Amino acid sequence: MTDLRTGVRDDFASIFGREPDGVWSSPGRVNLIGEHTDYNLGFVLPFAINRRTVAALGLREDRTVRVGSTFADELVEIDLDRLSPEALDGWSAYPLGVAWALGEFGADLAAVPGFDLLIDSNVPVGAGLSSSAAIEGATALALNDVWRLGLDRRTLARVGQRSENIVVGAPTGIMDQSASLLGEQDAAVFLDCRSLHAEIVPLGLEEAGLVALIVDTGVTHAHATGGYAERRASCEAGARALGVESLRDVSVDDLPRARDLLDDVTFRRVRHVVTEDQRVLDTVRTLRESGPAAIGDLLDASHASMRDDFEISVPELDLAVETAQANGAIGARMTGGGFGGSAIALVPVDALSRVQVALDGAFAEHGFGQPELFTVTASEGSRRES
Repeated sequence: MTDLRTGVRDDFASIFGREPDGVWSSPGRVNLIGEHTDYNLGFVLPFAINRRTVAALGLREDRTVRVGSTFADELVEIDLDRLSPEALDGWSAYPLGVAWALGEFGADLAAVPGFDLLIDSNVPVGAGLSSSAAIEGATALALNDVWRLGLDRRTLARVGQRSENIVVGAPTGIMDQSASLLGEQDAAVFLDCRSLHAEIVPLGLEEAGLVALIVDTGVTHAHATGGYAERRASCEAGARALGVESLRDVSVDDLPRARDLLDDVTFRRVRHVVTEDQRVLDTVRTLRESGPAAIGDLLDASHASMRDDFEISVPELDLAVETAQANGAIGARMTGGGFGGSAIALVPVDALSRVQVALDGAFAEHGFGQPELFTVTASEGSRRES
């Protein structure tokens, strides 16, 4: 982290010819359990990870905004008066969309100065670890500070979601931004996506002799493409047919009636969300009562539901989960929006090498590209670095 922070400050000075006013950072996240429940106003249990995006920012004396990054050659320049969803595209839509969305939450964009912004990151892109929310969180926190807006972190999470929904065009819920902004060391964020009430739930992985292994399959996904939007539309159709505001209002006991009312595909989409909500609640209770070593079956059941009912897994994810389970993981599931990305496995420390070797071998045997394997720890959320 020190190198990332120092590097972005040095690069800012090289590109913009001056020192930044500060450096802010925000983490990626892993969703422990609770997939596609957020936009259905249900429950999620993500945690911030020790992979971060850093943003160096310096205010200007005019209305110009310039945004650059270490992963794109272009330097995007726009006047604050031209900020609108229609004017933004490409990677810069993530940070610039946040600036626009702050105006939707009370910032007077006609009265604030422009800024120069440079972004660097070690959060993998397209791996289901929410690199986009990390950019949004770092940018939102930086602008909240330098523009002296006084917005709290829950509001900044809504700013990031608004930007992603309207500017980027990805119909995501608020989970990713909340995890990135609210995360704490060695803990998950239990979020009610209707009330936005958040509770910190200790994980205690190290104490239990477990590590969280991420299997980045290398199959990239994009939330702005069709599969994600189709699943959301199917959930909304199911809620309308059942006469409820959202699937949050459907319980496991309601599923027999839902089967009678819905076509097979819509029913299976609904069943995933309803049972996944219950799995989140069961996981939180189990963590508090028995610790992380007792949640493996819930993770396994979550993956089966995403594979069979929500149909968002891919062969590489299924192989990752099955191989981890067969070689000592206490539980494993795909994590993120699906159609690619990563799996998470909770693995006893003494089985980690065996699981990693088995994964490399299984992917090679099936002719898949080698996965990237790395462990993550639950990390502090967004913060000012300097």
